[in-house]
Amino acid sequence: MDMKERPTACVIIIGNEILSGRTQDVNLNFLASNLAGMGIELVEARVIADIEGAIVSTVNTCRSIYDYVFTTGGIGPTHDDITAECIAKAFNVELEQNQRARELIADLCERNGVELNAARLRMANAPVGASLIRNSVSGAPGFRMDNVFVLAGVPRIMRDMFDGCKKDLMGGPLVLSRTVVASLPEGVIAEPLRALQDQFPGVEMGSYPFYQDGRFGTNLVLRSADETLLRKVCLDVFNMVEELGGGPELES
Repeated sequence: MDMKERPTACVIIIGNEILSGRTQDVNLNFLASNLAGMGIELVEARVIADIEGAIVSTVNTCRSIYDYVFTTGGIGPTHDDITAECIAKAFNVELEQNQRARELIADLCERNGVELNAARLRMANAPVGASLIRNSVSGAPGFRMDNVFVLAGVPRIMRDMFDGCKKDLMGGPLVLSRTVVASLPEGVIAEPLRALQDQFPGVEMGSYPFYQDGRFGTNLVLRSADETLLRKVCLDVFNMVEELGGGPELES
C-alpha cells in the first residue's frame, strides 16, 4: 500500500521561549514517533512566536492542508498564553469560559488548597464549540476544534493529552523501516542510490552521512508499508554497497 494513503499531520510549536533557546522542545519527537506508530504521516512542523497574527494564519493554513494539526504551548494561566483566543479567531468564533473546564480546574484547586483566581480561570477559556481534551496530570484541559488539537507545552501534560486524542485519530498503514550502514562517504553512494530510488518508487530512500572513529560513513534508511518490497529493496541496497566496497551492515 502506498505511503501516500496515510493521513497527514502537522505540528505547530508555539512559544517565544522555544525560539529564544531558553527552553528545548522535546514534544516534536514524541508526537512524530507516536503518530508514525498509528500510521499517520507527520509532514511538517513549524515553530512560531506568541504572536496573534502568526498563530491565526499558521493554524488556518495548516488545517486546510493536513488531516490533523497539533499545537503545543500557550494555554497556561499567564498573559502571554494566547493560543486559545487565537484558535477562536482562526475559526471565527467567540472565546468563552467552558463550564466543564471551569469545574475541572475548580476541583483541582480545591484538592490542592489553592485559590481559584482569575489567572487559573484563564485555562478554562476555549472557543465556542470546542471539545475538551482530558488532562489527568494537572486538570486544566486542552481542546479540539475540527481537525485542530490544542495541547499543552509542558511535556508530561502534552503526552497525557495526546493519549486522550488517540480515540479521535484514524491512521493508515504502518510504515516499516530498515537501515543499511555503509562505510562510504555519501558522494560515492549518491548516484547508485538515485538509480535504485527511480527503480523502486514505492520505497522511500534516505541518505544520512556521519563521521565516526576517524571515518566517513552513510546510513541508508529505507521506508515502506510493503514489507515484501522493503525486504527486496533492502537486499539490493546491501548488495550495491558491498559492490562499492562499503562493508555494509544491516540494522532494523
